[in-house]
Amino acid sequence: MRLSQFLVFAGICSRHSASKLIAARLVTIDGVIAEHPCFVSGQEKIIADGTLAILPDQCSYVLYNKPVGVDCNCNADNPQSIVNQLVLPPAVSIRLFPVGRIDKDSHGLMLLTNDGDLCYRLLSPDYSHPKTYRVTVEPHYKKPDIDADFQQRMTQGIDLDGTLTLPCELTIFETNQFTITLTQGLNRQIRRMSRAVGYKVIDLQRIHIMNLALGDLPLNQSRELTTEELATLKKHISTPS
Repeated sequence: MRLSQFLVFAGICSRHSASKLIAARLVTIDGVIAEHPCFVSGQEKIIADGTLAILPDQCSYVLYNKPVGVDCNCNADNPQSIVNQLVLPPAVSIRLFPVGRIDKDSHGLMLLTNDGDLCYRLLSPDYSHPKTYRVTVEPHYKKPDIDADFQQRMTQGIDLDGTLTLPCELTIFETNQFTITLTQGLNRQIRRMSRAVGYKVIDLQRIHIMNLALGDLPLNQSRELTTEELATLKKHISTPS
């Protein structure tokens, strides 16, 4: 994983502060001053500003139903940051980090953990992991209902500023609602794809991350993964696509 990410999961500091430490030449790897960009396996001796950085022995895994308005960054100075909004289950007493993000104006399922390897495998483009969203769009003034043409254009790929989106799965279940399963995570991808074919997203909820389901988890509440959920998740992420 990236060195800055490793420092975060080792509990040294935030990603932003990690980048500052590296830029200030205050991080060494096996005695050599680290520079951007840098990747580590975790087996090296990494010292950040005089502190030995090691990954925790104990890992926790938590699902969270993020409300609209909560920001997925870990900035403790931001009242709307997830670190100030999320209440962890009583059994979890260690610092966790969100795996990926959901836009501030979207809501739904998030996974948080301090397992750096699992986070890397879920976020790396070498691993194509499906995530499913329930989407409501504002009716188009010329063509109010989404239809087979909308479905075909969305699933076959749309050019977003020079990047063609990967084929995806989409199911229409109301005249202005659909579910979509993506294996890539471009910035605000679903909103931009919908806008490209003439529709504005007015509600976006993530309901699945691979085998993990939002289910009936209440809004702004969290729970630990079950043993079965964690075992299945680790099995699915063990091999690159």
